[in-house]
Amino acid sequence: MSERVPITVAYGDGIGPEIMEATLRILDSANAKIQPEVIEIGEKVYERGVSAGIEEGSWESLRRTKVFLKAPITTPQGGGFKSLNVTVRKTLGLFANVRPCTSYSPFVATRHPGMDVVIVRENEEDLYAGIEHRQTDEVYQCIKIVSQPGSEKIIRYAFEYAKQNGRKKVSCFTKDNIMKLTDGLFHRLFDEIGAEYPNIEKDHWIIDIGAARLADTPNIFDVIVTLNLYGDIISDIAAQITGSVGLGGSANIGGACAMFEAIHGSAPPLAGKNVANPSGLLLGAVMMLVHIGQPEEAEAVHNAWLKTLEDGVHTQDIFNQGVSSKLVGTKEFADAVIARLGQRPTTLKPVDYDKSSRSSLTLPPLKQRPRAVKDTVGIDVFLHWAGVCADDIADKIKGSAGEDFDLIMITNRGVKVWPGGVPETGCADHWRCRFMAKGGKTDHARIVGLLGRIDEAGIDFIKTEHLCTFDGQPGYSLGQGQ
Repeated sequence: MSERVPITVAYGDGIGPEIMEATLRILDSANAKIQPEVIEIGEKVYERGVSAGIEEGSWESLRRTKVFLKAPITTPQGGGFKSLNVTVRKTLGLFANVRPCTSYSPFVATRHPGMDVVIVRENEEDLYAGIEHRQTDEVYQCIKIVSQPGSEKIIRYAFEYAKQNGRKKVSCFTKDNIMKLTDGLFHRLFDEIGAEYPNIEKDHWIIDIGAARLADTPNIFDVIVTLNLYGDIISDIAAQITGSVGLGGSANIGGACAMFEAIHGSAPPLAGKNVANPSGLLLGAVMMLVHIGQPEEAEAVHNAWLKTLEDGVHTQDIFNQGVSSKLVGTKEFADAVIARLGQRPTTLKPVDYDKSSRSSLTLPPLKQRPRAVKDTVGIDVFLHWAGVCADDIADKIKGSAGEDFDLIMITNRGVKVWPGGVPETGCADHWRCRFMAKGGKTDHARIVGLLGRIDEAGIDFIKTEHLCTFDGQPGYSLGQGQ
C-alpha cells in the first residue's frame, strides 16, 4: 500500500462532528490513503479567550501536513472575534477559493437542470483585507485592496483550472465601470492573461448583470473568476440555484497549503439529531483526494455518492416525496454511500478523474514587471468638520495651500461639492480636499508643511492619500462630478 498522506482534520461545531465522522468513514471504506491529525478549532477555542478561534499549536499541524479538512464552526456573537476561515486563508496564503456548482436533476429539485459552473474566487484581499476605520462621528471606511500579484495569481489559476479540467470558457466578473482602478486592474489582467489561452473562450461581465444572468441562465457560464466579495456572494447564489447550498463543497488552494470544507455553516439547531446532510463536506473531501494525488479514490467516492442520490436515498434537506425513495439520517446516508462504492450512476453523469496526474495544479512564476516611474503630484486631505456648507470649509482651508499647492476640489462621500456644488447634495461630516502641486510635482517636506498649516488653521485632518502618477498616468480617480 502507498504511504498514507498526513492531513489535518477539525471536527468543528454544531453538525460538524457528525458530518466529519460520516465523511471520514466513507473515505476509509474507499481505501483513501490518509492519516488524519485532529485539531480543535471554533467555539470552544473562542470561549477560552482565543479571538482567532485557533490555538498556536494547531498551526504547527497545518503547516506540517499542508492539507486541512475542516468541518463548519460556530463564531460567537458580538465583537472581538475574527473569522477563522478568513484567518486560515490569509495566514496560509490560500489565494484561490474553488466552488463547483452542479445540478443533480431530477433527483434534487432545481430550475436549472443542466447547470455545471465553477466559481473561482480571489481569497486574500479586496474588502476582505479587513482594513476598517471610524474616521468621524458619522463616517466609517473599509479599504478595498486589489493587488497586481493577487489578481494575476487567481486569474491564472482560473485558466489553468479550466485547461486541466476540460472546461471551455472562463468569464470574469467585475464592477470596473465604477471602480476603474481596482476592478479595472483585475479586468485588464484578465484580458492580458486570457490572451495566452487561445483555445479557451473568454468574456467579461459587470457583476450586477453577470449575477442576474447566472441566476437566470447559468448554462451560458462554465468557469467564473472574480474578486473576493463578489465571489463570496455569487458562489452561494450559484450553489443554492443548483438545488441546495448543503450539497456544495469548497477548496481553498495556496502555493503550499490547501483547505477543504463544506460551504454551509454549523447549523447548531440540527446538532446531535442525526439529520444533517454530509454531502458538502464529502464533496470537499473528494476535491482533497484529487489534490493529494488520489484520483481513483476520489472517483470511487464521488460516483458512489451520485449513485446514492440517483437511488433516491436522501436526507431531509433534499427529500422530495415522489422522487426520493428513502429518508435517511446522517449515519444511514454514509452507510448508503459506502454500500455503493464501486458503482456508477446511470442517469446522472458519472465522474472520471484524470489518473495520469498525481500532483496538484501548479502555476508558473509571476511575471517580473518593470517598476513604473512614480511622481507625487498632489494630496487628498480628509477632514472631520461638522459644517454643512462646502464654501465655508473652502474659505477656511484655502489659505493653507500656501505657495506650493492649489486647492482644486472638495468632495463629500466622493461627490464634488466645491467649486460649483449644488444644495441638493447630502453631506456628512467627512470632507476630502484635493490639493495639486504647483509646478506638477511635490515632495514629503512640502506635504508636511501643508498639513502643518491646516493644523494651524484649527482644522481636524484625519487621513491623507498621496496623488501619484505612474509612467505619467494618474494613479487616482476623479471626484464624482469633477
